[in-house]
Formats: sequence, structure tokens, C-alpha cells
Amino acid sequence: MIKIIVCGAAGRMGKRIIACAEDEEGLEITGAVEWSGHSDLGIDAGELSGRGKIAVPLTDDLSAVIEGGDVVIDFSSPESSLANAAVAAKYHKSLVVGTTGFSPEEETLLEETVKEISCIFSPNMSVGVNLLFRLVEEVAGTLGDDYDIEIVEAHHRLKKDAPSGTASKLAQYAAAGRDRNLSDVAVYGREGMVGERPRGEIGIHAVRAGDIVGEHTVIFSTPGERIELIHRAHSRDTFARGALRAARFAVNAVPGLYNMQDILKIGEK
Repeated sequence: MIKIIVCGAAGRMGKRIIACAEDEEGLEITGAVEWSGHSDLGIDAGELSGRGKIAVPLTDDLSAVIEGGDVVIDFSSPESSLANAAVAAKYHKSLVVGTTGFSPEEETLLEETVKEISCIFSPNMSVGVNLLFRLVEEVAGTLGDDYDIEIVEAHHRLKKDAPSGTASKLAQYAAAGRDRNLSDVAVYGREGMVGERPRGEIGIHAVRAGDIVGEHTVIFSTPGERIELIHRAHSRDTFARGALRAARFAVNAVPGLYNMQDILKIGEK
């Protein structure tokens, strides 16, 4: 039995991870963590997820429950994720991080923190999205600069970071396909008299509206034709089940930093 502690347990993703874990054999939720002062502290995490009591109350102290788990799944905030990673590393527990919005400096700090444990770090746990990453890189390299690249992502109105971590990663793969540094070619939205579109630019745009779970469109366009690669998430369960798959991988992996493509073996011959 793999024992899982969920950080961000009262959030949209945390609730679905707890609910989906109840449907999977060999998994048990043994801890549920939220930020200090959260209004749901003390409430049963299973009840919060809609699955009924599981005898795991919501707490604000990961250290108090960490020894009862094998792996920590964290969907919280960059600041909280870094603190939780430090606790996981201290107790030599595996870690799955799906939090987005990290700055480059925060990503570097996370990598340093988890170097002695197995850690899966991915902005998107979906099988389809991770396949899309590879497709975007290949298409970008094949088509070259004759085709403009625009990335449009849409999420619910409550999402705090923009662009999404997935959109940023798609842009990184597009730039890599053309052997470019994203920082040299990225444009985040446009306003005013920006002039003609430069050759090689990668546009990235964020939409926030209603309850959109997550949509990502990568456009490759040249005079005369347009190619679009699109991923639409119908529910958060696709990400939750991906995170649980990552947790199964993490507990049996040697220490190191992994992503979902390592788990799914995407790109391997």
C-alpha cells in the first residue's frame, strides 16, 4: 500500500486527487495539508473531497504527518511548495510537485532542495499534454521560421498565474525545436502599435473566464495555411490521475528529478 500525503488538499486539484485515490487499488491517503489559518482545518479531507470520511483531518503542519506517508503530492503555491519540499527532503520522502507559477530562481531552489530524494516536477500531469510537448517541438523544428507560432491558453477565472505553466512549457518546446532560447523570442500578449510581426517570434496569450478547466492551442501559420495542435481538459481528474501515477513511480525511483515524460517514456525509441 502506497501512503500519500496531499498538500493543497482543500484546493480544486487536492480534492480531486483525494477523491480519485479512493478509486485506485494500492493507494491510501494518510495526510492532508493546507496553509495556516485555512477555514477548513480540522475537517475530514475525504468529506471535503466529496467521497465521505477517511479519518484524515486537514492540518496545517506537514511535519506532523510526514512520517505516516511514503510520498507527498503538492499542488499549492510556489512558496508553500518550496517549504513542503524541504520537509519531504528532511524526512527522505518522495515528492510530486504539480504547482505552477515558479520563478526561474524558485525552480532552481526546488531542484537543489530535492536532489537527495525522488521528485516528479511537472506543470501538467496529463498524458495528452505531455505528448503535445513533444509534438510541438517536432512540428516547430520541421516547419521552421516560415511558420509563425502563437500559443493561446484558457483557464478558469480563479487561476492566479499567467501564462499557465503548461503554456510556458509549450513555448519552451517550440523554441527548442528551432534551437532558440525562449527569452529571446517570446512575446506575452500585444497592445498598441507593435508593428509587423518579426520572423521567429513566439506569441503567448492567456484567457481567464468562468470555469474553464484548461485549454491549450498551439498555432503554426504561414501565408496560405494554418496548423493547430489543441488539448482540452474535460475535468481535473485527468491531472489527478496523472499525479497518482507519478506518485507510484516516485516511491520506486532512485533519487533524482523527473518529469511526466520520464514516467510515460514519451520520446523513447
